[in-house]
Amino acid sequence: MLRKAAVPTVSNGSYLQGQANGRLPSMDSGHPAQEGRVVLKKKVTLLRGISIIIGTIIGAGIFISPKGILKNTGSVGMSLTVWTVCGILSLFGALCYAELGTCIKKSGGHYTYILEAFGPLPAFVRVWVELLIIRPAATAVISLAFGRYILEPFFMQCEIPELAIKLITAVGITLVMVLNSTSVSWSTRIQIFLTFCKLVAILIIIVPGVIQLIKGETRHFKNAFAGNDASVMGLPLAFYSGMYAYSGWFYLNFVTEEVENPEKNIPLAICISMIIVTVGYVLTNVAYFTTISAGELLLSKAVAVTFAERLMGNFSLAVPVFVALSCFGSMNGGIFAVSRMFFVASREGHLPEILSMIHVRKHTPLPAVIVLHPLTMIMLFNGDLYSLLNFLSFARWLFIGLVVAGLIYLRYKRPDMPRPFKVPLFIPALFSFTCLFMVALSLYSDPVNTGIGFAITLTGVPAYYLFIVWDKKPKWFRKLLGK
Repeated sequence: MLRKAAVPTVSNGSYLQGQANGRLPSMDSGHPAQEGRVVLKKKVTLLRGISIIIGTIIGAGIFISPKGILKNTGSVGMSLTVWTVCGILSLFGALCYAELGTCIKKSGGHYTYILEAFGPLPAFVRVWVELLIIRPAATAVISLAFGRYILEPFFMQCEIPELAIKLITAVGITLVMVLNSTSVSWSTRIQIFLTFCKLVAILIIIVPGVIQLIKGETRHFKNAFAGNDASVMGLPLAFYSGMYAYSGWFYLNFVTEEVENPEKNIPLAICISMIIVTVGYVLTNVAYFTTISAGELLLSKAVAVTFAERLMGNFSLAVPVFVALSCFGSMNGGIFAVSRMFFVASREGHLPEILSMIHVRKHTPLPAVIVLHPLTMIMLFNGDLYSLLNFLSFARWLFIGLVVAGLIYLRYKRPDMPRPFKVPLFIPALFSFTCLFMVALSLYSDPVNTGIGFAITLTGVPAYYLFIVWDKKPKWFRKLLGK
């Protein structure tokens, strides 16, 4: 049922040529894969690529609680400015990944680019933390939002039981895993549909907001920059919240080998997606302020629901359903993309070999998808999810900053590398500085949680030497690793 995949290579003596036995040419290398081997097929079109990016970026946050930015900026005008600037900065980061995705035509995203630029140890640490904690915890958090909002229409007059939320969440997680294990085509088709639902939900908020503006409802925009002055720490924290809201633009790079015509479609999908998301986020926040004051927004538990109740009456019952579908799309897109990181890391010999196997008929990386299921369930029922994400939120930006710094390094290390898409050097320089500044900010503002997260990340170093470097492992230990 499962077979080892034909393995892509990267030229010029890089680490990506692979150290494990049985390395084979890639679909893009100009040499045919060995007969009898299976590969992940190129089924991600431009539209599917756009749906992966938009569908993963837009989760529950824009509908539920966009108040983190307002709280830390102190005024309506400054909060809208931060939403806009964060969208532009995220576009800069996405353009850097577009260059990397067109010159290194290999799936795996962060892991692959760190491996190419800086070698195996930091790449292993990245995938180690992602597999054990970040991805299961992040999936469980967005899944809990799905469970809560899919049940909300049935519990309008009372509190939703926590057990019911967790049970329906477990069903949702299992459904996403089965979908991604069964068919690449169907998971991407459903992602397109869910992305359409997200955009409809945003339009349901934007259109009434525009009508309110036409009617002259602008009282909340008068003296837009007046209010509580943002503190020295508040403004950077607002940018931190904004960048987190836009995170997800990098997920198409996790599936590069499955993208049709990646030289053209990766940059196009990234640019189109980021423009749509940025315009959508800014206009959604403008729409909120046509009806809700800054003070009311800060007190609301779910801003979109409050907005809909005031303008749409009974139709507001549809908003929780759209939020739930939005969360389901983020779950689906995240698992679809990140499973490819584990697939590639296994292919490089950094994870158990079984994770690099592909179903011979369905052409899905079945083991790399399924491995997330038990880990996510453990997090869902036992883990302190929000603490884990707080511990490791800095790790995401540290490694993204490292990837973009690696782009600059590769410009000098390998100037002759073909670059079908190339960004001006100031873009990666500015974006990597922004990421490292956010890491430094988290160290300053929350040294305890950040220190714990840093310690958890560093456990990848001894794990690397134990599982990868140590070549005199007992036979039982090697068998356990699938080698």
